Amino acid sequence: MKKNLIYIAITLMPAILGVSCKKSSFEDAYRDPSKVVTSTVSKQFSGMIYTNREYVVPSYWNYFVVLRLTANVYTQNVGWTNAIGQYTPGAAGITDRWNNYYNFLAQYRELQKINNASTAAEQADNKIYMISASIYFYDHTQKVVDLHGDIPWSEAGKLSTNGGAYGNSYAKYQNAEDIYTTMLDDLKGYADELSTINVNSGILKNFQTQDLINKGDILLWRKYCNSLRLRMLTRASTNAKFTARAATEIAEILANPTKYPLVANNNDNIMLKVYDLGSDINAKGFQTGLEDWNGNIAGKKMIDLMKTTADPRLRAMFEPGANAAGAYTGLDPSADATTQTALIAGGTLTIYNRSTISRNQYFPGILITAAEVQYLLAEYYLKAGNDNLAKTAYEAGIGQSIAYYYWLRTLSNDNTSGSLTATNDTEINAYKANATIAWSGNNAAKLNQIATQKWLHYSVIQPLENWSEVRRLDLPALTFITDNSSAQKTPPNRWIYPSSEIAYNNANYQAVQAKDNLQTKIFWDVN
Repeated sequence: MKKNLIYIAITLMPAILGVSCKKSSFEDAYRDPSKVVTSTVSKQFSGMIYTNREYVVPSYWNYFVVLRLTANVYTQNVGWTNAIGQYTPGAAGITDRWNNYYNFLAQYRELQKINNASTAAEQADNKIYMISASIYFYDHTQKVVDLHGDIPWSEAGKLSTNGGAYGNSYAKYQNAEDIYTTMLDDLKGYADELSTINVNSGILKNFQTQDLINKGDILLWRKYCNSLRLRMLTRASTNAKFTARAATEIAEILANPTKYPLVANNNDNIMLKVYDLGSDINAKGFQTGLEDWNGNIAGKKMIDLMKTTADPRLRAMFEPGANAAGAYTGLDPSADATTQTALIAGGTLTIYNRSTISRNQYFPGILITAAEVQYLLAEYYLKAGNDNLAKTAYEAGIGQSIAYYYWLRTLSNDNTSGSLTATNDTEINAYKANATIAWSGNNAAKLNQIATQKWLHYSVIQPLENWSEVRRLDLPALTFITDNSSAQKTPPNRWIYPSSEIAYNNANYQAVQAKDNLQTKIFWDVN
């Protein structure tokens, strides 16, 4: 019974400690229950980030088991062979991602526990760690809420805090809207605190060493915080309870860029970077994760659009099949499985560029990019009736997205796909002026343009954000065949809970059982 409790919402913090023993640089980054006096806020901060690394930096398990047949399919980021049951998320992927989040959450709770046991002076000194940890934790909590809806949260992960009392550590489910509200409230408070925070030199030096995300750059943490607010406010804005709040707070952010800076260019992009392939933070597993079982086949809609509009990202993101004679061709999701299988075997289909993406072992873990921020701003301005600023943000997003994909290639230690021809202003400007891409039409048409560019930008790099935005806007419009042989005939609206919750947290699970199906929509999915 106690062994199984590792995998439910109360979560045992020591569950992942065995991993840390492999690399000396992270050996003492965790709160070892047998050596509690040796742990510190700064080390636990690094350990918390490290725990979640394989769901940030591309890894085999996340891509092959979790994303390959879920978000990548539901967004048509990839081409796949149609099969019975293809719209039902696999239990292994759901369970593993759930377990990873709650191991991560438990590390965050341990950080809180260590901080709470500190003196008032120490807590004041460590404020920058606690704010930064919360921003990062909320980013990943948002993703899990967007997958499942209601989750155990504020009381989850407290087994250590509760002194090992299992009976007191089963966590109740919280309403997804309430979790969003709490996070948005806190993030606004963090944004205000960070705008005036004063970190003493000794703490700052240590923070720069322990911070695996922004290397102690407080301005980047401010930009991360406000850009995350922008993302979450935009996502929740389609729900009537959040519409006014989103409009007010986004306007406040934009009215005071000095106090509330955003990720404004690609130099600001928030990432978990890979520096040393000998460390545990690397993208070595991306190759098998994306490429195995033809998980890197391009989808027809994306390739057709990029070809028609002469998108400069096409050659950076994709490469023609081995037998395609240089032609780009995506797999049609409406074709029958026999036809699709033959096409894949024939080697004429386009695949994701291996040197830029899957075999790029230095591929960073992307959290927030400037292009994403610009597309969110374009949507805000469009809805606020400011067409000029909407157009400016939209076109800025395109330019930043193009530059971002070419920059990713510069990180690569692989040349399997051959050299990449650089783009230039002439090519980029011609793309922006293309009739399909050029800012035009009514607001509905313009929103579709924004959503489509966001979809292209996210691709397989940020598939969960992509799926959330596709569900929220129902844009771009995607057509799927109906799986009449299965109960789930089209892509789902959410993931169900793992079976471990039913088995071990059943008393609390009863409160959400009626919602636990693939048809229930997340609160922001109102279309």
